[in-house]
Order: sequence, then C-alpha cells, then structure tokens
Amino acid sequence: MPSPEDNNLKALPAGEDEAPAAGESLSLSGEAVVVLDRSFRVMGSNTSARRLMAHDFEPNERFDLEHFFEGPCLAEVHQALDRVLGRGEAYQGRKAQVSGPDGRSFAVSYSLNPLYGPSRQIAGVILTLRDDVFAPLSASLPRPGESPANLPRLGYQTLFEHLAEGIFTINTSWRVTSFNQTAEALTGYRREEVLGRYCWDIFRSNLCEGSCPLRTTLETGLTRRDQDVRMLSKGGKTFTVLVNTSVVKDSAGHVVGAVETFRPLNEGENGGRAEGQRQSFKDIIGASPALNRLFSLLPDLAASEASVLISGESGTGKELFARAIHDNSPRAGRPFVVVDCASLTETLVESTLFGHRKGAFTGAVSDKSGKLAQAEGGTVFLDEVTEMSASVQAKLLHFLQSREFTPVGDTKSRQVDARIIAATNRNLKKEVERGRFRQDLYYRLNVFPLEVAPLRERKEDIPLLASQFIERFNRLQRKAISGVSAEALSLLMAHSWPGNVREMENAIERAFIMCPDGPIGIEHLPEELTAYGVPEAASPGSRPAHDLLDIQSIRAALARNGFNRLAAAKELGMHKTTLFRKMKKLGISLPEQDGRTRRPGVQ
Repeated sequence: MPSPEDNNLKALPAGEDEAPAAGESLSLSGEAVVVLDRSFRVMGSNTSARRLMAHDFEPNERFDLEHFFEGPCLAEVHQALDRVLGRGEAYQGRKAQVSGPDGRSFAVSYSLNPLYGPSRQIAGVILTLRDDVFAPLSASLPRPGESPANLPRLGYQTLFEHLAEGIFTINTSWRVTSFNQTAEALTGYRREEVLGRYCWDIFRSNLCEGSCPLRTTLETGLTRRDQDVRMLSKGGKTFTVLVNTSVVKDSAGHVVGAVETFRPLNEGENGGRAEGQRQSFKDIIGASPALNRLFSLLPDLAASEASVLISGESGTGKELFARAIHDNSPRAGRPFVVVDCASLTETLVESTLFGHRKGAFTGAVSDKSGKLAQAEGGTVFLDEVTEMSASVQAKLLHFLQSREFTPVGDTKSRQVDARIIAATNRNLKKEVERGRFRQDLYYRLNVFPLEVAPLRERKEDIPLLASQFIERFNRLQRKAISGVSAEALSLLMAHSWPGNVREMENAIERAFIMCPDGPIGIEHLPEELTAYGVPEAASPGSRPAHDLLDIQSIRAALARNGFNRLAAAKELGMHKTTLFRKMKKLGISLPEQDGRTRRPGVQ
C-alpha cells in the first residue's frame, strides 16, 4: 500500500495497452490528488489535497464522498466513480461544489481517471481537484445581510496572503470584501479598516470614478492587464502600481464582483515590465512599445555628443524629446535654445541663428548675438530644419564641420561649443532626393536618427496621457476632475488624432471648460471626437463602451474611404458582411444621396 506521499502511480486513459512502468510519476502540478482503491479507501494523497480539503488523509481510510461533495454534484460524482471503476471511463474537467474547512462551499474542477494494476485490471481511481482560481473568491463575498468582517478563510487565501502582489476583491456594490497582507503593506491600511468600505475611499487613485479599471471590468466583463495607476497611501504618499483586473463569478456564472491585483512599478522587476521598459522619461509619458524603444535609447544618446535628427508628425512632441536629451546630458546646466525655422524668413533665420553686425541689412541698428552664441556649452534645437534656405544650410554645415560660424555682415569667424539637435515633420531623405536639402548636411545631422511614432500608432499611451493632462489642468485651474469615463476614454482611443499629442492636450483642456466636476464624459468632449462616436438619438452613457468604440471606428473608417464600405472593411481588417452586420446592429447609416439615407443593407 503506498504511503500518502507516494506519487509513483499513473492514470492511464481507457484503451492504453501498457501498464505503468516502475518509477513513472503522476504529475501533480499543484493540483489536489487523492488515489482511491475499488472500495473507496485512500491509497495515497498529496499535500495540496490535504490543504484544499482541510483533512489529513490516512492510508486505508475510507473516503467519505458525502463529507466533501455536496448538492446535485454528489450524485454525479457517485455515478462517475461507478463508470470509472466499472468501464474504465475517464471524466475530465467536471465542475463541483466542495465543502471548505469552515462548512462553506467553493467551486472546483475535478477529473477522474482509472488506476490500472499490473494485469490491466482496474485497481482504483485517481481523483484530481483543481481550485477554479477566481471562482473561490465568490465564496468570500458577503451574502445579503452578512457583515464583510465575517468572511470565510478558505484554503486559497493562504496562497493569496503570501503573494508579492496586493490583492483585493469588491462586490457589485463597490465594497471591499477581501484584502491580502501585501495590500496592507503597500497601502498602509489594515484589513479591518478596509473591509466593507468603498474601494475609492481606500485607494484614491487618479482613475477612481473615471476610467477605473475595475469599473470597466464590472461593466464590460473585460479583463484589464498591466494598466499604470497612481494610488495614494494611507499616509498620503503617491505611488504608481501596475494593475490587473478580472470579474468574479459564482458557481452559476453570475458576476458577483471583481478582483484586482497591483504591484509597485518601482520594484526590481520594473513592475512586471520587460527589462529596459519604462513608463516615462523626463516629461514624456507612455507605455507603448514604440515609446519604450525610444526610452531605452535616450540615456545613451544623452550621454553622447552626436548630432540627432528627430523626425515625426506635427504634434508628436519632438521638442520634448530634444529637451529630454539635453536635460539628461552633461550639458544640462547650460542653455537649451530653440530655433523655429518655419516661423522665420530666410534673412531672419540666418541672423537669428548666427547673429549679425550693425548695418548688415535694413533694420540691423545694432550688433546682435545669434542663437548659436547664446547656446555656448549647451544645445541648439532646430525645429523644422527643412525650412532653411540653401545658403543657411551651407553655413550650418560649415559650423557642424568646424564649430565655427561668421555672423551676418561680419568678416571674422568665432567658435562656439554647442550641440545641434534638429527636427522635421517631413521625410528628409526624400527632400534630399528632390534636391531641396543638402545631402552632406543630411548626413551630418543624421548621425543618430530618432523617429517619434504618431499617436494613432501608440494608442496604449492615450490613457496615460489623459491622466497626465488632467493632473496638470487640475493644478492650473484648481479643479478636481477625477478622470475620464469609460465611454469617453473609448472615443479617445478610437480617434485617429491627426494633430497627435498636441491635439489630444487641447481636447482635454476644452473638456475641462465644459466639465464642472467628476469625470470627463462624452458630453464634455469636442465635437470632432463625438461626431462619429455617438448617434444623435443616443444620450451619453446609453450605450456600452465597446459599442461606442465600434461606432467611432466604423464611422471614421467610412469617412476616410469616401463611405465606400468595401474599402472601409478592408481598412478595419474585417469581411464586408461583418461590417454590414455591425452597421445594421449599431444603426449606422451612410450619408444621404438623392435625398435618401442609405441603410447598411442597401448597396
């Protein structure tokens, strides 16, 4: 008879021809396993089984099904055991209610496999139980009229108590129903202070009552993963965490709450992010792969003296990247000088950059030093460098080669120690091919190219940017806007943002004017965001967030493709019939032609 720790038993699926070889083991993988003979006497069990079922199984002890299984599933287990022992039929992934150590029940998945002896006869059965991960949490949610302080302490909580992540659960009334030790350590609150209170009273995060991950999860059923959230501890200290959320369901599949895990972003593993990933660099914030790649390059780039060419669409924040490079370089204590080449005439660009002598041109009534001279020891940022004339390009090339320049109207050259960072919203290589920009200057500037992706290609950054803008405008306007509603965030995520980060910042600032308090809703957003997102007949909040997102995406794609549904479907990556079906479901009509509105199902 095997001892309780003997795992050298193997479950063979019905129909296998060979008996288990000596030394072959049943993989336990953290599952609770009990091995029974034909008389339902215990042949062996593992530690997980004793913990999960709160019972120290003794060899040869009769396994009392009625003590562990309950309700309708008890009869099902009896019938399944009879078939396993009689016919060798295996049962996999069945659901059952199991009695916990305090009499409460919780959900498990169980499997039954025949145990074959040396002569191929069925010698017993292997019972495997797997805790349904979040299903047991539903057992910890208070029943009607029950105080949250009297929560059951089931076996799974032992594991949760010692995880490195903070974990808490809420019910559908937003009251906290469980709170592990790590959550206590991170927030400074004791469990007894938290249970039964509203979650926003405890965490006071930047997303509470706005684009809250838990709210999105409860309202849509969607799991939120790796969302950056800033929380406030009991002592008033702000800290940033990485949040994951999921719904909690009871045994009947009904949503009874939600669970959130959170971990500080300043941990050694960088908040669970891949090595080298960051959430921000200087004043640049984002979590997209495109930005994380740039964040990984910026420290080394800042430490060098190489010329940098930053390319990207208008509004992507090219100047922010230039400032970040300067502020993290050995030149940080010296001037950072900006020259906007697009806003100056040819003469002014040259004199602004290099300076001029008195009488060099009409209006030059005195000597004036240029931006290069003013940036001694620091950095000059040349924005929209493609707007320079050929003569200015030649003088800039000379400076990059020799670090010398001659002011306009002067005969003497002078030396300046200044680093050049240039930026453009055009394809500079194509400008060279067209003869509009000097090839030799292009190579001098393009020692280290840096391309900033447009916002439509890094939409993971939108929630973080929204939080950043809201924090800033709250300080400037002395307001207490709590965030962005899930519906409004859906429209922000769906918008193509042709003006990029600058356009989004302006949209949030305008929303501040319209929003007196609470979270920013759809009704506070500019018309260009809501025009394709909310049907005229629908009031804000009357549709779920995913419908609003679909409406916005489909209408924007239709508009970009001249309301050609086949082209729009191709852009959206869906079959044309799927697009037609979605348009019909969401009530999206095409513009009127010949005085009639074209319905989704009409060509």
